[in-house]
Amino acid sequence: MNNDHTGLVSKVWNYAHVLRDQGIGYGDYVEQITFLLFLKMDQERSELLGEASIIPAKWRWDKLAKLTGDDLELQYRHALENLAKEKGLIGTIFRKAQNKLTDPAKLKRVVSLIDAETWIGIGVDVKGAIYEGLLEKNAAEVKSGAGQYFTPRPLINAMVEVIDPHIGETVHDPACGTGGFLLSAYDHMKGQSQDRAQQRKLREKSLSGTDIVDEVVRLCGMNLYLHGIGNGESPIKSGDALATDPGDRYDVVLTNPPFGKKSSYKVIGEDGGVDTERETYERGDFKFTTSNKQLNFMQHIFTILESDGRAAVVLPDNVLFEAGSAGEGIRRRLLEQFDFHTLLRLPTGIFYKQGVKANVLFFDKHPPRADGKPNTKELWIYDYRTNINHTLKKNPLQPADLEDFVSRYSSGNRAKRKETERFKRFPVADLLKRDKLNLDIFWLKDESLDDVDSLPPPDVIAAEIVENLQAALEQFQSVADELGQLDTQ
Repeated sequence: MNNDHTGLVSKVWNYAHVLRDQGIGYGDYVEQITFLLFLKMDQERSELLGEASIIPAKWRWDKLAKLTGDDLELQYRHALENLAKEKGLIGTIFRKAQNKLTDPAKLKRVVSLIDAETWIGIGVDVKGAIYEGLLEKNAAEVKSGAGQYFTPRPLINAMVEVIDPHIGETVHDPACGTGGFLLSAYDHMKGQSQDRAQQRKLREKSLSGTDIVDEVVRLCGMNLYLHGIGNGESPIKSGDALATDPGDRYDVVLTNPPFGKKSSYKVIGEDGGVDTERETYERGDFKFTTSNKQLNFMQHIFTILESDGRAAVVLPDNVLFEAGSAGEGIRRRLLEQFDFHTLLRLPTGIFYKQGVKANVLFFDKHPPRADGKPNTKELWIYDYRTNINHTLKKNPLQPADLEDFVSRYSSGNRAKRKETERFKRFPVADLLKRDKLNLDIFWLKDESLDDVDSLPPPDVIAAEIVENLQAALEQFQSVADELGQLDTQ
């Protein structure tokens, strides 16, 4: 994020502390700021970039900014209520919107803060930087789960670069957060053709996403609209992506499903009340029933990929080793029915949730081979974890950190790959023989085991211990669940 943008975020954020002392929580403040910022940026988008607004004239920023006192509060409240009733993207953005800044003096202070600045720079991506900056502040301040919506931008861009979506292809994120993958894919594709029809299709038909958290869907919708994506229709849906097969198929899936192992969703009874709450999904296209959210996301992605589609997915280590028929069966399916060609092992210290050990799985979908052999010939593993230390504050992930991986990936011609100290090749026949099909593979010597001075900070070690204990408990639980199922059969 450009320092100027950081300064703007800090300026608006500093007022949050004042409001916090007066009973308005950080989350409510961020929500109201995003509504107001969106209205201001929509006006700037029209004035500076010549883009037509799809907000009805009577609810736009210029009608709001000049008011004070009760007139301001009334105009703002009515604007939110009416915009929430709009169809398409605007209705998605303002869904369930309510005014939480009911004191006219406080509201005027925030409106004046926003009105005094220019938020959209021509040719500069301020939009996402500001929204993400505010969400980052909120995540850091309240230690909330909001941090899980952040995938480091250098990682997003590296994933998009190697997966290389082409203009004309469809790109989907079933856990889209604030839209980082979709916007990076858009930036990657928009310079590939000057054809007007292709550009229009890119903006209006090529990008889509789903997220289960209303507030995040709102931010994503704002972000895409301010980039000119969607043409009034919402490319983003609010809902549980895992609940059903959407029927749509996509050329490229890029995603980082939320951290946490358990899935749960509510089943609504005939009377409209909650009938039961389940932790597993009964879907005809899911070959395995499991309460592991990440394994369910994997099965969902298997379904929604086009027959020649490709995916890059951030997933925690448990997906690579979880015991039980579901974990082992899904890994077998990945190796045999898909071309699981690349695994990037990520270091700790790059996500807001400490101690998270994650990976990026890159795989392509193919029809079954006539000879019955696996679609995967070999899995290349790039170890960017062993002896790598990152922290969010002192040593955050930078684009240069992933340059070697991007180069070695050889996205234009993977046959040219060569082994290095960090990049190793594993034939599929060897992988299929591994006990419980465990793909949690390392080969480099971990120097921190010998050198006390190179150990991570105590809080990171503690977080990793908790993470490992939770993983172990869930392993036991999955075994117990399977034994229980056998007893009832």
